[in-house]
Amino acid sequence: MVFSVKTFNNINKIGLAELGNGIQIDGDKSDNPDAYILRSESLHGKAFPENLKAIARAGAGTNNIPIDEATAAGIVVFNTPGANANAVKEAVITSLLLSARDYFSATNWTNTLKGADVPKQIEAGKSQFAGTEISGKTLGVIGLGAIGARIANDARRLGMNVLGYDPYVSIETAWSISSHVKRVNDLKEIFNQADYITVHVPLNDDTKETFNEEAFAQMKKGVTLVNFARDELVNHKALFAALEADVVKRYITDFGTEDLLHQDKITVFPHVGGSTEEAELNCAIMASQTVRQFLETGEITNSVNFPNMHQVQDAPYRITLINKNVPNIVAKISTAVSDLDINIDNILNRSRGDYAYTLLDLDESNKDKVDSLVQAFEDNQDIIRVRLIELKK
Repeated sequence: MVFSVKTFNNINKIGLAELGNGIQIDGDKSDNPDAYILRSESLHGKAFPENLKAIARAGAGTNNIPIDEATAAGIVVFNTPGANANAVKEAVITSLLLSARDYFSATNWTNTLKGADVPKQIEAGKSQFAGTEISGKTLGVIGLGAIGARIANDARRLGMNVLGYDPYVSIETAWSISSHVKRVNDLKEIFNQADYITVHVPLNDDTKETFNEEAFAQMKKGVTLVNFARDELVNHKALFAALEADVVKRYITDFGTEDLLHQDKITVFPHVGGSTEEAELNCAIMASQTVRQFLETGEITNSVNFPNMHQVQDAPYRITLINKNVPNIVAKISTAVSDLDINIDNILNRSRGDYAYTLLDLDESNKDKVDSLVQAFEDNQDIIRVRLIELKK
């Protein structure tokens, strides 16, 4: 079977090669593809093609994708966590170094000088940009995922004292974090102690406006805040008040809005933290690999709306089901199989929220019986999407 993938935003072609020969890449031309691969393209307010099974974001954030609508339509949404982590880490570390020495203001001032005596003007005025060193200063890292963990470790190597906050850190990530990074259980500890704060958490109802009036009131005076995560994590009105009161010395962000521009204490980058050649290639490779795996085997890796699902297929046929997470659904699935006198070779069912995903491998070679089972599942109102996958020989 040949699958079709529609791409947006100039996905790296070398990375797309990971889709393999069995998947047709249609650029932006296909009207009813099996999958999307995109970067910044917004899908909000747009109808999903009937055949669409997967959406892969070549990056970590998925705010440009209506997750709830996709889930209800039986579409698995993937991202590429960690693929651009090193690029963002380097951008944040660079921001810390530049802000400590105030190279932003120093460069702007130098470019205002004129005349044959520019060297003398520089010597006379350079003391105002002496700055400080980051070694010995305290950095608070909020969010210890793929990016935050790297920043915490490298900041330690640069001589900083590092405080890390993340109540949801994975075991795998926790093992990668230096033992010298102090884990804290309350954001107040970071607000009270940090000279620099960098945030790396997703935007949701719990994290929106993490930096509000109450948070800024707890911070030590002269803190530098770096935000390469999401603009909405910071309440701008509260930020401006904190800047005016010199609580925040400088705000550095990768998310520009009009009210942040042309401010002496605010540095805005054009959302390029993860935009390196290496990161874009890594994201394209990971997105292509997860899409190919899902289309060809039904297995799920790095989905934001369905659990990871891996099961070796030895049976002739595999049926994948996206179903509502209702009582006795697994029993009903098993009953439908037994009613057709089909043996189950293996079954895996996991849920996330109101929906669940099932891998059902069948020890059955009679295609007519398998087709009848597929029809029975399609007639079940609790099952949203059914796929039949034949074992590759």
